[in-house]
Amino acid sequence: MASMYHSTRSNAMECSAKRAVLDGLAPDGGLYVTDELGRTPIDLGRVVAQTYRENAADILGTLLDDYTAEEIEACVDAAYGKTFASKEVTPLVSVGDDYILELFWGPTSAFKDVALQMLPQLMSRAASQTSERIMILAATSGDTGKAALAGFADTPNLGITVFYPHGGTSEIQRLQMVTQAGDNVAVGAVRGNFDDTQSAVKRIFGDEELRARLAKQNVVLSSANSINIGRLAPQVVYYFDAYAQLVRQGAIACGDRVDFCVPTGNFGDVLAGYFARRMGLPVRKLIVASNANNVLTDFLATGVYDRNRPFYKTISPSMDILISSNLERLLYYMSDGNASYVASLMNDLAETGRYKVSDEMLERIQEVFDCGFATDDEAREVMRSCFDEHGYVLDPHTAVAWHVSRNTPKEDGVARIILSTASPYKFCRDVCAALGVTSEGSDFDCMRTLEAASKTHAPAALSALEAASVRFDDVMNADDMSAYVEEKCGELL
Repeated sequence: MASMYHSTRSNAMECSAKRAVLDGLAPDGGLYVTDELGRTPIDLGRVVAQTYRENAADILGTLLDDYTAEEIEACVDAAYGKTFASKEVTPLVSVGDDYILELFWGPTSAFKDVALQMLPQLMSRAASQTSERIMILAATSGDTGKAALAGFADTPNLGITVFYPHGGTSEIQRLQMVTQAGDNVAVGAVRGNFDDTQSAVKRIFGDEELRARLAKQNVVLSSANSINIGRLAPQVVYYFDAYAQLVRQGAIACGDRVDFCVPTGNFGDVLAGYFARRMGLPVRKLIVASNANNVLTDFLATGVYDRNRPFYKTISPSMDILISSNLERLLYYMSDGNASYVASLMNDLAETGRYKVSDEMLERIQEVFDCGFATDDEAREVMRSCFDEHGYVLDPHTAVAWHVSRNTPKEDGVARIILSTASPYKFCRDVCAALGVTSEGSDFDCMRTLEAASKTHAPAALSALEAASVRFDDVMNADDMSAYVEEKCGELL
């Protein structure tokens, strides 16, 4: 029997994995989870012997088991067959005493490509069994938007609308979005920060009157953010595959434990590591690396989640987040599936901006997770030192993880993998400044400067943005987003 999914806030109203992928967010505002997670362990020996695509088929087939094997295989071939510049998809490289998992070889040079080349495949196959037309909504702090746009562009019966905080991304990230081609795409800037944008998107999903009006047009809304289980599940794959690469490189034996250090803001990337751990990957610690917006660091240290704090714009903008949506899934599993308890915590967050977990839950979380944060100056320092010592260029987000890893104790004999989430060329001005080379002129001048200084090459899709035409220049208040979505549903679907 196929696994059933339900909300983190209620065990009622179960649905299939395909329905969960199509809906994105549960009707009560919770996130979809399955109680079958980890009950079918993944065979590590098989993982080590397989390619990335073969591992993806096994892991996705386990997590989303109402898709047929043929459907999953077709999805994997379409997502990873020809779209990544590395034959390993996510190659593992040795840098100093640690390993870096390079997640930026996809079409938009960010880790989001791994999931967002797959999600449209999963969604289109699920949608083919219904008569619905689907509008994808995404709030982005930088990378999700472009990766989603690239994945969903011109997909039949699917439209996509992406919102990003006005002035809250790098210039390269902004250009990637506003120059996107496709007849079914729309992009809007929102005055405020990412949390304002993400909260407004969640309100749109909860707007019953809007949902009823769209239903009359046979249109439903869905999500491309990591709140969608179809977006989260593909990220589990690269944890297993990174482990397999370590074994094949002779760095560890199959069965040895490893650490992962993950730069994260919305908690989706590191949550995928927790899913992998529950599915049998021998993970000792998942180290959560935050920037100055260190709400997760404080939570993991104290058990108090409090978004009532200053919001900082940093050189690692994809992590400029104070409301980490995917943490809700961890709370569900760490409470042994106590949906009413999770609902009460989320109610506290909505009403007061904070909640506190029990001491018992905090102890359970700390058995798996460690944490730390880096200021912009600390990130700059490690970008410079990593390049000087190893000749390796870190982007600002990976630099945060590098700093946190360096300041988190290791256990003898346990290898540590740092997840590198974006190409440094997406943030070339800040990288150039950190390396001590000129950062004057346009971002594309900085891109050329970085190429010369590092003796590496900018991804072609990024350098080509210099000549691309801007298609989208809409700027709006958060209160105007719902009307914008309804307008785009009429235009694009």
